Amino acid sequence: MILKISGALALILLPAFAMADEFVFVPNYDETKVPVYTLPNVLSGVNSAAEWPAKRLHWHELIAKEMFGRIPASAEKEKAVILRTLPDKSILGDKGIMRQLVIGLAGEELNLMLLLPKNSTQEPVPVFLGYNFEGNHTVFNDPDIVPPTSLMFKNKGNEAWEKDRGTSAKRWAFEKIIDANMGLATLYYGDVDPDFDDGFKNGVHQRLGVPRADEAASIGTWAWALSRILDILDSSVTEVNGSKVALIGHSRLGKTSLWAGASDERFALVISNNSGCGGAALSRRQFGETLRRINHNFPHWFCENFHRYSEHVDSLPFDNHILLSLIAPRPLYVASAIDDEWADPKGEFLSCLHANPVYRLLGTEGLPMKEMPPLDTPSHGRIGYHVRTGKHTLLTSTGNNTSPSRRSTSLHRPSNTKIKTLPSNKDWENSPVIADVSKRRLSQRTGQAIHFRFRDCRLPKAC
Repeated sequence: MILKISGALALILLPAFAMADEFVFVPNYDETKVPVYTLPNVLSGVNSAAEWPAKRLHWHELIAKEMFGRIPASAEKEKAVILRTLPDKSILGDKGIMRQLVIGLAGEELNLMLLLPKNSTQEPVPVFLGYNFEGNHTVFNDPDIVPPTSLMFKNKGNEAWEKDRGTSAKRWAFEKIIDANMGLATLYYGDVDPDFDDGFKNGVHQRLGVPRADEAASIGTWAWALSRILDILDSSVTEVNGSKVALIGHSRLGKTSLWAGASDERFALVISNNSGCGGAALSRRQFGETLRRINHNFPHWFCENFHRYSEHVDSLPFDNHILLSLIAPRPLYVASAIDDEWADPKGEFLSCLHANPVYRLLGTEGLPMKEMPPLDTPSHGRIGYHVRTGKHTLLTSTGNNTSPSRRSTSLHRPSNTKIKTLPSNKDWENSPVIADVSKRRLSQRTGQAIHFRFRDCRLPKAC
């Protein structure tokens, strides 16, 4: 069932967001004012790789209980099913195929759009999976794409607009991905749970119920739904190689991708762009956005327990370097932007640095640097990182020296027996998303930049 908000209720809600704007918050952008802090030791009590799985489980359960929320029992019985499949359509001069699936999950209908290379019908291909902010119809300009019917709070009337078709097309590298013999799978995140503080009365929470203090709120629920989408891709879409599905997310959806990748080891690669506070950045630095600010303005994102740390960051029993370490030994890519101080680029790098011991313990190269790299200079290890020129947005660009590598097709899920067989970020680094997500200089040279930004004119500023 899909529940829309009436115009009257929208008018009631808008003052609530206005109240959020009245919250007096002055961010710190001065490194000399970063408080002295001590990070929890991610490997405390661990002396060998054999001891890591138990420690990993401990950390995951703790982060679930105190930050993102545990999956409620009501969700465990919910399975994703394909309700309808629209006819395939040839796209991009017959290079690709567009397929739309209507997926049923917890009483809601999720519209999943697949953009696949034509030859995927002969051999399954790797796929990038990520939520979009404004509907599938904004990602690719085609009149047959079904706009979302779920709540679209940014628009008057709370509905998707026809005039928005293709408005986000330049922010997605779908043609470059298809040329690289890969695919893109995307859906509107509001199909799962509308992004506003509604008391969890819309989206899948209509069936799952209002979460308890330690149960998944919006980000945890968005992450859970990504795993259910992977269930579908792995079992029912023969054109997709289910062992080669990479997560990608920007901003609040970067936080979502990190938690989804930490929670579901089937995802082969995790990419976080400008995820900031509650994502890749260290909370204890209190640089840019802070726990107090994010929990005040977006109380529905994290579980209720997390709010206890808004004023007591040092009492948080973990920090986000531990969140990143849960992805080990699978490839992880964290992207920052130098002018996105709100998301604390240095804090994002430091999280990678302090997750590195786990990657090294598990026999990988981890992060191949000890200092923050120069601007616009990506570094690819099992942990990849860059800080690029620009602001809070996701940029991908393609230049002559970033042609897709065939090595990318060798990416598989982690082996249970041989860590050394795992792929590194280098296996993906020449894909249109990994190799080019950061290379602003290539963008300036080729003029082929693709931007992805959440243009939310009503919600308060957030990562």
